[in-house]
Order: sequence, then structure tokens, then C-alpha cells
Amino acid sequence: MTDPSELDHPVLHALSGPHRGLGLHRGHAARYRPTVARFAALPTRPGPGDWDDLAALAGDDELVLFGLPHDVPAGWAEHARFDVAQMVAPDGFGRRHAGIERLTAADALAMVALVEETRPGPFLEETHLIGAYYGVKEDGVLVAMAGERLATPSWVEISAVCTRASHRGRGLATRLVEEVAAGIRDAGRTPFLHTGARNDAAIALYERLGFARRDAGNVVQRIGVVPS
Repeated sequence: MTDPSELDHPVLHALSGPHRGLGLHRGHAARYRPTVARFAALPTRPGPGDWDDLAALAGDDELVLFGLPHDVPAGWAEHARFDVAQMVAPDGFGRRHAGIERLTAADALAMVALVEETRPGPFLEETHLIGAYYGVKEDGVLVAMAGERLATPSWVEISAVCTRASHRGRGLATRLVEEVAAGIRDAGRTPFLHTGARNDAAIALYERLGFARRDAGNVVQRIGVVPS
């Protein structure tokens, strides 16, 4: 059984569950290792001590809170906030495709380079450790990819969906999303994803694939500790 409440604070449920080993923890606060992701998590109703613990984990780094918004207290700066559309895959969505391969640590630099070229979102040198990533290569060059990001006990996020401009219009993104979703289903979880709330083209694409938008009020908050 899937638990929809996990989607209200997916980073919290990831770092306290399947991704605990990829995180740094202090009290009830947590963040991913800096080489893996910038996401951080607090309890659903954090107190001053929880924010102090997160500050100790943050140091000089900018962190990203992802889910229902938190009121940022004194001593912290909110550098940016934007709304996201959270979308859930339909029952049975996902299929395997020929010509798609599971990417490995040997592909890490190529994955980072493709994300830097196409800019679907942040991708660091160890982000590939967070889940399964799949790609399409031509003449040994990675031209499209997609993979798994946040994983809670019930759900796994499809992320880093990107294709080089020279290879768009061939349905590679759709095939990769279906491939990632098939792997998530095989693991007994349900696929979901995020895109910008104003990214009408992406939302329309995912709706054509059967994804349903879940308007829970989730946001991305980029925050940092104010230097003393």
C-alpha cells in the first residue's frame, strides 16, 4: 500500500528510510552528503533545536528543502522559493525498451556533462548513487538519460530526464521515463515526479502519459545559514 503522506515531505521520508545511508544526520535533521545532493530535511513541525541541528550540518552550503513549506527562522536566509507540480504515475505505468542501458559509476562524468548541457536540474558527481539511472548512447556518447532520485518506503521519484538538443523529437524521453518506471514497479514501489509548476510543456507531456497532478502545495526552498 502506498502512503500519500510521504509525498508531502519526500526528502524527510527518503533520508529517514531508504536513503539514510546517503545522508548526514544530527538529531532529527538530515541532509544528503554534499557530493550526492543538496536536499535537506526537518521534522514536519521543526523546533529551534531542529534548525540548530540543520545549521550544524549545513555549514556554508546552500541547502534545498523540498515538500510542504517551512517558515524559515532568524539566522537563516531563504534565497529562493518556487512552486512545483508533483505528479503520480497511473497504475501499471512502465515498460522496458531495447536500446536503453543501465548506467554505472563509469558513466558518472558523462551524466554530469549531459545535465550541464541540458539543465533539467542539479546533478552532482555522486548523484548517480541515489538510484538506478538509464541512458541511450550513440557511438559511445550518452545522448539521453533518466533515473531515480528521492526514494521513500512507498514511492520513487523519476528525475534527470534529459536529451541532447540534437536528439530531441525521437521519443527518447518517453521511453526512458517508461524504463525508469518499470524498474520502480519491479521494486514494488510507485513512480512519481516533479516539474516546475509553470512548466506547461512538461506537465502536458506527463499528463499525456497518464500522470495525475497532485496539488498539495509543495515547494522548493533554497536556504542557507546567515553568516555571523
